[in-house]
This record gives sequence, C-alpha cells and structure tokens, in this order.
Amino acid sequence: MSVITSACSKTFLATVSALVMIAGMVVALAPAAQANPAGVTWTSQTSAANNSWRSVTYGNGLFVAVSGSGTNNRVMTSSDGITWTSQTSAADNSWRSVTYGNGLFVAVSSSGTNNRVMTSSDGITWTSQTSAADNDWQSVTYGNELFVAVSSFGAGDRVMTSSDGITWVSRTAAADNSWLSVTYGNGLFVAVSETDFPDMVMTSSDGITWVSRTAAADNYWLSVTYGNGLFVAVSYSGAENRVMTSGVFGGAPSIELAQWTSYYQALPMPDSGFCQNITTEQNAFAAYGTGVSGGWVKSWEPWVANGVGGWGCQRNLVNTGGNNWVVTGG
Repeated sequence: MSVITSACSKTFLATVSALVMIAGMVVALAPAAQANPAGVTWTSQTSAANNSWRSVTYGNGLFVAVSGSGTNNRVMTSSDGITWTSQTSAADNSWRSVTYGNGLFVAVSSSGTNNRVMTSSDGITWTSQTSAADNDWQSVTYGNELFVAVSSFGAGDRVMTSSDGITWVSRTAAADNSWLSVTYGNGLFVAVSETDFPDMVMTSSDGITWVSRTAAADNYWLSVTYGNGLFVAVSYSGAENRVMTSGVFGGAPSIELAQWTSYYQALPMPDSGFCQNITTEQNAFAAYGTGVSGGWVKSWEPWVANGVGGWGCQRNLVNTGGNNWVVTGG
C-alpha cells in the first residue's frame, strides 16, 4: 500500500474532504452537506389541507396552526414542521391566532357564538371556551402567567384576559381602535392597531390597564413581536416605512415605552441626557411626573419595587437618513 506524496496529490487531497483506501483504490468522499442556516433558506412543505392558515405557534414539542376556513380540519399539527396532520377544531370558526403558555394551546376567533376561544393541552383534542365578549378577536399571546387577546371590534371591551385560558374577563383597551396583534416581552404587553393615528400602539405591564402610545407612522400595523431587547411591528401600508421598532436591539432592557421614537432604560450613570437616579417610587415621580408626557408610567413600579434602581434616562432615536438611526441623549 503506497502513500500519495506528490505536489499534485497534495493539491488533490486539499480539494476533497477525505480519502479512503478500498481494494487498493483511492476514493474521494464528498463533504457532508451543511444544514441551511435557520431563517435564511426556506423550503416549501405540504400543509395538511389547503385552508386559509392564519397563525402558527410552538409548544410542548409540537407546531400548531389554525385556519379561518375548512370543514372539520381547521387545525393542523406537526412535530417537525414538515409533516402535518389535520385536527378537528372545537368549531368551524374563523380562527385568527394561536399561542402556547402554561401547558396549554389557546386559539381565538373572529366568528362564532359563545365559542370564540378554544383550548387544547396536546394540540389534538380541542375544547370550546366562552370569550369575554363575541368580538372580532384577532390575536392572543401569553406572558407573565396571563393570556391576553385583542379585538378589532367592541365597545370598551377590546381586550380580554385569562389566567387559565378558560375563564375570560373583559378589559378596556386604551382606545377603541382596530387592534390586530398583541405580544409580550420584557415585562410588557404591546398591541398594535390599523386605525386612529397617532395612538396606534398601546402597552400594559399587567394586561389589565392599558396606555396609548404614539406610532411611528399612520400605517395599518398588522403584527408585532419582541426579541433581543426590541419590539418590532410591521404594516401592510406605508411608503418605505412599513416597519417600526421600539427599544434597543441587543441592548439593556427597556423598562417602559413612552413612545415609539424614545425609550427609557436602567443604565449606569450616563454622560448626557435627561436622566435621574431612580431607586424609589417617590423619586421616580419627582423626576418624571405623573403623566405620560412627563415620562413616568405605572409599569415602572415592579422595577422599582424589585430594588433594581439605576439611572432612568430618556434617550431618543434620531433618523440620519434612510434606514439609519442613531441614539442620542445618554
């Protein structure tokens, strides 16, 4: 058995992943294919039915999707996201959103009578629940041990909450807007609307008491989510401004969102900016006042109560052209 040592052979060796000797023959083995980077390359998969699928979530090792159309098949499930199986929804309603929390899948609907919520512990067997009102429920999320849903229709009751997904209580939204999406992150519920600029965002620390916020643009805001220190909302209208953000990507967590062009953070002593050392509720009130315009909002209370303290600063996002933004004031 000989060993390949020539320069040409060395070049050849450098271009293949491996060489093996089989029955005296040199055989090149191709390198194993690398997995596609998640979120970059997408592959089509076959849904369980050609329904109008509106929402998908993941929990307890299972993907669950819900649909606004179909007959006895408005739910589908998959353990791997590739092979999907039809499941029977609790009712053939127009299911708009599904989430998972506390061991339970919860879906909400914009149609139906006394059955606009359904729940499942396994994603397969579903049970109808009575919503707080027969509103057009568009979105549901889970956070801080609470399910929260928002509606595009209703009079003073466009939010509902539940600790168990079964018993729901009406809450008053910050405004009777057409609320289309709600999410939870960093101790805060955030919802976005397609109507009534400028108050097209509302926030709540507990899901019960809501405060209006100013949207970045008068667009039809359709969906909002949270990740890595940043709330991100998207719209189906607008001119090169169909995304808005609030917070600091990868930065220190926001404590509250005063508006979608500024934010407050607990920071070390800053070099500049409108800042005040916050260690008690009293000096928070003294620094920021009692209204939204002054900056103080009640959802800072848990932060203060937990003794975190720090320099509470208002810092602004300033547009320097196009999609370029810089942080000023702190």
